Amino acid sequence: MITTRFTERFGIEHPIVQGGMMFVGRAELAAAVSNAGGLGIITALTQPTPDDLAAEIARCQSLTDRPFGVNLTLTLSINPPPFAEYRRVIIESGVPIVETAGSDPTVHIEHLKAHGIAVIHKCTSVAHALKAQSIGADAVSIDGFECAGHPGEDDIPGLVLIPATADRLTIPFVASGGFADGRGLAAALSLGADGINMGTRFMCTRESPIHDHIKGLIVDASEHDTRLIMRQLRNSMRVAKNTVSDEVIQVLEQGGRFRDIKELVAGVRGRRVFAEGDPELGVWTVGLAQGLIHDIPSAGEVVRRVAADAERIVRAVAERISSDSLVVGHGSGA
Repeated sequence: MITTRFTERFGIEHPIVQGGMMFVGRAELAAAVSNAGGLGIITALTQPTPDDLAAEIARCQSLTDRPFGVNLTLTLSINPPPFAEYRRVIIESGVPIVETAGSDPTVHIEHLKAHGIAVIHKCTSVAHALKAQSIGADAVSIDGFECAGHPGEDDIPGLVLIPATADRLTIPFVASGGFADGRGLAAALSLGADGINMGTRFMCTRESPIHDHIKGLIVDASEHDTRLIMRQLRNSMRVAKNTVSDEVIQVLEQGGRFRDIKELVAGVRGRRVFAEGDPELGVWTVGLAQGLIHDIPSAGEVVRRVAADAERIVRAVAERISSDSLVVGHGSGA
């Protein structure tokens, strides 16, 4: 078993977190991940109202007695959701862990920690991670450029972002973006992370609430089959390659603005993709990790497999490297 600062802080068995994905993070999936020893996450804003979130939390509590969390993504919009009400429901429901994301979480972290709730803040840069640490976050999830959804604007991949974060941060952190198997977990640990956060991998599980046809498309896709949209608006978003994402790119390349693509990128269209199984109904998020996904197992099997494979890899590497000599590669090299 791999024990890290993250597993110890959050009371879980394996350093594996299920990402708080919009329209995907529901009770069945979160409970299955937590029951297997990982950290499952319900997505608050997937629920239409705070009362619906309370019901979803209660459902998850009926399915697992292990720790799980709730993601609260702080969006900036003209008509923002009632974040304070969602937060109140989380506190009153006795949820032990919250994952915040998006805009400045200071007020929410203060309220949550005052009620004994541990907070993980999702970041896309070292600077943001340091800010989260300074305002009281208990841990950070650091998103590399490979991730689905919003990777930030710095375009820093995990191979650089993870050790750069490890060099500066003192609180535990998990690495996110591009992780789908035990090799990724072993690599993240070697780079200084305390675990990994996986989203796309958990989309392709039996408990995932998305349509089976979409799961099959992810299995069949490669790491080449995503698109980065809204780059010109400095709101980059990694989504599946389809006619809608191609149209968004074309409109913006021709000088269009957000108002010209607003209907194309509407969240309600992405929800329909996952519910109805038609990949051309809208834009929908998926990460480069889809190129590493070849099956649709249970979420529990994913957790156990990733943990076991990572432990095996770490042990194998340690056995190959003796304290007396280190031989790397063959031939003269380049």
